[in-house]
Amino acid sequence: MTWLDIPAGHPFGVAALPYGVFSTPTDPHPRTGVAIGDLVIDLPATVRRLAPSLAGAVAGPSLDALLAAGPGTWAELRELLTTWVTDEVHRAYLVLHADAIMHLPFTVADYVDFYASEEHATNLGRMFRPDQAPLTPNWKHLPIGYHGRAGTVVVSGTEITRPSGQRRTPDGEITFGPSQRLDIEAELGYVVGAGSRLGEPVELGAFDRHVFGVCLVNDWSARDIQAWEYVPLGPFLGKSFATSISPWILPLAALDHARVGPPERTVPLLPYLDDEKAQPWGFDIHLEVRLNGHVVSQPSFAGMYWTGAQMLAHMTANGASLRTGDLFASGTISGGSPGCLIELSWNGTNPIHLPDGSRRTFLDDGDEVVITATAPGPGGSIVGLGEVRGRVRSPLGG
Repeated sequence: MTWLDIPAGHPFGVAALPYGVFSTPTDPHPRTGVAIGDLVIDLPATVRRLAPSLAGAVAGPSLDALLAAGPGTWAELRELLTTWVTDEVHRAYLVLHADAIMHLPFTVADYVDFYASEEHATNLGRMFRPDQAPLTPNWKHLPIGYHGRAGTVVVSGTEITRPSGQRRTPDGEITFGPSQRLDIEAELGYVVGAGSRLGEPVELGAFDRHVFGVCLVNDWSARDIQAWEYVPLGPFLGKSFATSISPWILPLAALDHARVGPPERTVPLLPYLDDEKAQPWGFDIHLEVRLNGHVVSQPSFAGMYWTGAQMLAHMTANGASLRTGDLFASGTISGGSPGCLIELSWNGTNPIHLPDGSRRTFLDDGDEVVITATAPGPGGSIVGLGEVRGRVRSPLGG
């Protein structure tokens, strides 16, 4: 219960309390905030009055200080926030969400993208290697990933310029120009708070001591550029032009009631990845992908083969260190329904029909993609992850 007027079933209810960074037209200085219903708690102003000892953790134009403060501070602040919104004695400074201008919530240190959905990996394997086993021999032994570009991670609402690059035409000609096969990837992102020391791997059981929370990710992909350039070193210009994230970071604690075990492991795992007796770090998260306002897919995260804890353990198994603000993403979520157009259109052979009579295999200029997600909360409630939104604009000079 709360003294605030929050409709039942609101995705930003008391059980959610996600963190972000906002400004307003009357006060353009970015500052940290927490979403509650259709309102935003002005964290610096509220904490200075109600919990001054935590003022340093929420000061500044980003969540960086809070992320670095570690799990003790995260838990203390969340407990206080819950008290403030459920006991009207403690009045927070509030701003209408409609008046909030959202900013990139933290400084992205490094970005790693994984390939953790068995359905997605299988579908792409069937498309591109029809005469071979869909999954590569290593796929069920380790979470496959690659290092992306942190500097092009942008906040939801940022327009995405259609990228240009080299492409090979069906008749073998090498050309340079705007991507003709621009795609989306609906993913879950993990935001690292507390870092680690170089040379010291992070074990499965330490996942929640380092990861602060999750966000939604749209990892835009230029499939034609990627197909020509990725052999033998992997994705480069076909992926590095933009990655969009939702403005609200949902704490791991908000997903306690959404935790589920991973699917059955059909290949034995090495000890550092073996989670049979570990805490379950799968999540019952349901996504919705809209293209120009029309629902085209509703993927489920619950059956993802690799969990965030395994991704983190593998990412640091060689001794690579974590930094505050590291972001790693799940890869396309395709459980139950594909999370990208290349699967939805089966590599362009089966167009998607939209209500306006148009068809899509990949994205046109002007198309807008919105990805949302919710998960179960306590007492039959839901918790929301907000949305990640992006519109495609014409290439530079186009």
